Amino acid sequence: MNGWLFAAGSLAAATTLIHVIAGGRDVVRPLLGSSMEAEPRRTLHVVWHFVTVDLLLSAVALIVLALRAEPNVPLALFIAAHYVAYTAAFLVGTLTVGWSRPLLRLPQWMLLLPVGTLTVIGTL
Repeated sequence: MNGWLFAAGSLAAATTLIHVIAGGRDVVRPLLGSSMEAEPRRTLHVVWHFVTVDLLLSAVALIVLALRAEPNVPLALFIAAHYVAYTAAFLVGTLTVGWSRPLLRLPQWMLLLPVGTLTVIGTL
């Protein structure tokens, strides 16, 4: 078993749960209750579900890769790139707004970056 990939997959699974529970409460409910036009509101709701599916599938893939004798390195690196790209998106999205304490306003990057990092380490 590859412990690095298993740790990455476990953290990705925990991130999925946090996304569903906290994101449902703090993001989806206010979004659906907003006065935004129906089409963009529903589009953003669907995109939130896309992210849920992506997080879940990547967590499962990382755990399966961890349990294999020889993990699929290109697939693992693709998943790592995914998490690093998500991290970059959150960092750019927070650091360019001018908020005070921006890294804590949208802290999702703190869960995403370690998954990408652990995955890369697991492929070395």
